[in-house]
Amino acid sequence: MDRIFIDDILTRCIIGIRDYERKEPQEIFISVSLSVDLSKPGKSDDFEYTVDYSLLKDCILEMAESSRFYLIEALAERTAETCLENPMVKEVTVTVKKPSAFRFVRTVGVEITRKGNGE
Repeated sequence: MDRIFIDDILTRCIIGIRDYERKEPQEIFISVSLSVDLSKPGKSDDFEYTVDYSLLKDCILEMAESSRFYLIEALAERTAETCLENPMVKEVTVTVKKPSAFRFVRTVGVEITRKGNGE
């Protein structure tokens, strides 16, 4: 299966389990890798047959910025659901990174893979 990827979407949202994490939005990076059949858009050069990357990025940003999850695992799950709303997406791998989680650590994160309905 072919892949479309969007790496390191920078967003700010309320996330975390500690009181201080619930007060101000924190920077989060979200990456998605979409399993999509790209043969038709590759051969036809027609936008109609592929995923609108810009629209998907905007949907992910809107969802994340309005969220108030406690866990990055929950943010990853909701991001996967957002991607799988597009019927062209057969599977998605989502990585969520939280760079401000710990001192002396560049980032912590999770990665999940989910399949669309019928897969």
